[in-house]
Amino acid sequence: MMAARWALTCLLGLCGLAGTTIAGELPADSGYRGIWYFNQATRDEYRYKYSGGMATYPQQQLPIAIYAPEVEKTFFVYGGTIARRADDEQGLLHMVSYFNHRTGMVPRPRVLLNKNTDDAHDNPTLSIDDEGYLWIFSASHGTSRPSYIHRSVKPWSIEAFELIQKTNFSYTQPWHVPGQGFLFLHTRYDGGKAMGISATRGLFAMSSRDGRTWSEPGMIAGIEQGDYQISWRHKNRIATAFDHHPQKGGLNARTNIYYLETPDLGKSWTTIRGDGVPLPITETPNPALIYDASAAGKLVYLKDLNFDSEGRPVILFLTSNGFEPGPEKGPREWRTIRWTGSEWIDNVVTTSGNNYDHGSLYIEPDGTWRIIGPTELGPQPYNPGGEMVMWTSGDQGKTWTKVKQLTEHSPMNHTYARRPLLAHPDFYAIWADGHGRQPSESRLYFTNRTGDHVWRLPAIMSTEFAKPEIVSERAATNPGR
Repeated sequence: MMAARWALTCLLGLCGLAGTTIAGELPADSGYRGIWYFNQATRDEYRYKYSGGMATYPQQQLPIAIYAPEVEKTFFVYGGTIARRADDEQGLLHMVSYFNHRTGMVPRPRVLLNKNTDDAHDNPTLSIDDEGYLWIFSASHGTSRPSYIHRSVKPWSIEAFELIQKTNFSYTQPWHVPGQGFLFLHTRYDGGKAMGISATRGLFAMSSRDGRTWSEPGMIAGIEQGDYQISWRHKNRIATAFDHHPQKGGLNARTNIYYLETPDLGKSWTTIRGDGVPLPITETPNPALIYDASAAGKLVYLKDLNFDSEGRPVILFLTSNGFEPGPEKGPREWRTIRWTGSEWIDNVVTTSGNNYDHGSLYIEPDGTWRIIGPTELGPQPYNPGGEMVMWTSGDQGKTWTKVKQLTEHSPMNHTYARRPLLAHPDFYAIWADGHGRQPSESRLYFTNRTGDHVWRLPAIMSTEFAKPEIVSERAATNPGR
């Protein structure tokens, strides 16, 4: 298998990049194609626990896109593939590109590296520092493969990168705080063993002023079998919301929501009330607990974390009755939980068909809350994704209105709508499509804030720059523009 992947990589002119990077100019690919990936066969009509087009997967790795007003570009990274047809062997390429808001065009995407795996858990994330240098963090799913940190050779440029560090980490969440430096949230498999903590997936953080010299990783949490986290930045505060994986069931029994934040690049962590918390957190009941789903026997799938105009956190998540796909484990409820200043309040948004239906939460200056996600069943119902929908709320999540269905009559499910950092209204969410039950080609899409257009990034490019193709066009009747 590995020999076949190597041969195909060389045919694509990328054999020098297998598992490594080369200093200097990155090769340009011929178009935008995403990786197809599956996890855990189920031996039923749905075939896998989750599967499909996973170029923008998973939500535990972020950000993957950032708008840079200095150059009017949205830079983004994604999981590309060496495959050119549905039946080709998959091989993960770490891709970097941008959308030029001045011209409405995209360049040929650049190939940072061949990750030498077909596992979309290894997808990259992105950060941009005060001087405009792009930083790409390349994850590894577990400890069997190396992870990388790269920096662009020039500010605001995707043409060439230098290797800063080769190491190992998973589920990357790099945050740059202007004028201060980086806080890098991530996961380390069995990272707490030296402390006598048996959690498989431990949450860690390390900081750096310049991205080159990093602090020793400090453990945040490792509850029972471990945790997944999502995070976001509000000014100098970085917040994390995380679940826990019980001893019985592990990640397939993930539940609860915990919340912590730091104002000083991880030197101190507090609850939402400002109370300090001894780290690492290893007990299920602890001061960071904000949503006790285990008491109701519910699973929790974290989706997004954002802040309102007062700087108060809001978390988007999904609850269900089991990890297996199919309607029997429903209802799968999309919910928000927000901090009012004195208490946490949760509300239901809608329902959808699969635990791995993923969308993003936007909280806009005029008070509009907006969700973009695949909440309508797609052509492979109850597999991950579906048809993309835009929802809005004008009362802080108490009630929601389905404003637009962004895609319809699609041949494949649309998956993992992701929110750029500092999202520009013309490039508000990016996602991919893919067949939910069998290997397929996968394309990348984006939409604007009003949802009146959906564009597909060009899969084949005959020129250095091209305009994305409009695949959906609707009247701009959105409230909250």
